[in-house]
Amino acid sequence: MEKYSDFRSDTVTKPTPRMREAMAQAEVGDDVLGDDPTVKKLESLAASLMGKEAALYVPSGTMGNAIAIKVWTQELEEIILESRSHIYNMESTHLSFISRVLPRCLVSQRGAMDPDEVRRHIRQASVHTPRTSLICLENTHNNWSGAVVPLENFKALRAVADEYGLKIHLDGARIFNASLASGIPVKEYAAQVDSVMFCLSKGLSAPVGSMLVGPHDFIEAARRVRKALGGGMRQVGVLAAAGLVALTEMVDRLREDHQRARRLAEAIAPLPGIELDPNNIETNIIIFGFNHPQLTRDEFLVRLREKKVLALPVGTGIRFVTHKDVDDEDVDRAITAFKELLLSS
Repeated sequence: MEKYSDFRSDTVTKPTPRMREAMAQAEVGDDVLGDDPTVKKLESLAASLMGKEAALYVPSGTMGNAIAIKVWTQELEEIILESRSHIYNMESTHLSFISRVLPRCLVSQRGAMDPDEVRRHIRQASVHTPRTSLICLENTHNNWSGAVVPLENFKALRAVADEYGLKIHLDGARIFNASLASGIPVKEYAAQVDSVMFCLSKGLSAPVGSMLVGPHDFIEAARRVRKALGGGMRQVGVLAAAGLVALTEMVDRLREDHQRARRLAEAIAPLPGIELDPNNIETNIIIFGFNHPQLTRDEFLVRLREKKVLALPVGTGIRFVTHKDVDDEDVDRAITAFKELLLSS
C-alpha cells in the first residue's frame, strides 16, 4: 500500500525502534502505589530539565493542563488566557467542567499578551465579580502557527502576576520546539512560571504521555487530582520508558521539522489561493488561509488526499505540521501536489 504523507499533526508520530526496545525491557511497578522505578526516573528527569522541584507523568497534555488549573484555582474564580489558546479552544471545556472557573480571554500579538492589558483585567472578588487567580500562557502557540512567545513577554507577565499575587501556568506542549527555535533553554521559560505541562507524544515521538512539573506541594496535590480524574496508572513504566528516550534522544532533531516547515511554507506561499507569510513560520506548524477562485478549502483537502497528502482544516484555513515521520520526500510530494492543484485549476 502506498504511503501517505501525513501532515495532520505531530501527534501521528510513531515510536522509534529504540523506544520500542526500551518499552519491552522496562522495569515496572505499580505507579499509583509509587512503586514504578521507570516512572520515577522519567519524573525526576522532567523536573530537572525544567528546573522545577517535582514532576508528574500524565496520560495527556489536556489532562496535565486540567490538573494544573484545578490545583491552582478554586471554584468561582477567573483565569486570564489568550483568546486563541489551546486550553480555551481545544480542550473540551475542562475549565468549566472540571475546575468551574471563568475564562477571561484576551487578544494578543501572535500569542504574546500585552502586560498592561492583563493588568487591566485582573479583578478582586466581590459579590458581583470573581477573583482572578491564574494566568495561562502557551509556547509554542499552536493556533498562531507554532509562534514562539518571547521570553521578554514571559518576564513582563511574571512581574504583573507577582504584583497581584497570581500564579502562572504554561501550556508548554511544544516547549522544546520553542527553545530550539529561539535558542533559549527551556529552564529560562520555566523559571518565569509556576507550573509547566509539556508533551512527550508530539514531535518527541513517544506513543503516550505528558509531564506536569512544578513545586513539590503542587505536584502532590496534582497526583491526587490525577487519581480523581481516572489518570492513575499501574505498570506504566512500559510507556514511561519511551518518554525517557524522547527526552534524551529526540529533542535536538526537532530542528529538522522547523527547517522542513519553512521550506514548505516558502514554496507554497506564492501560489494562487494561499494566504501565508512564510516569515511567520518559526517552528513546525503552518496555518494558512485558503481563497482559491476554483477550489473550496474542503475540495482542496480532498484533492490533496487523492494525491496521498494529508492535512487538517482549522477554522477557515488549513494546517500542516512537520514531524519525524515526514521527510524531505514527503515535503517534495506536498509541494508538487500544491502546484498541480492550484496552478491547473
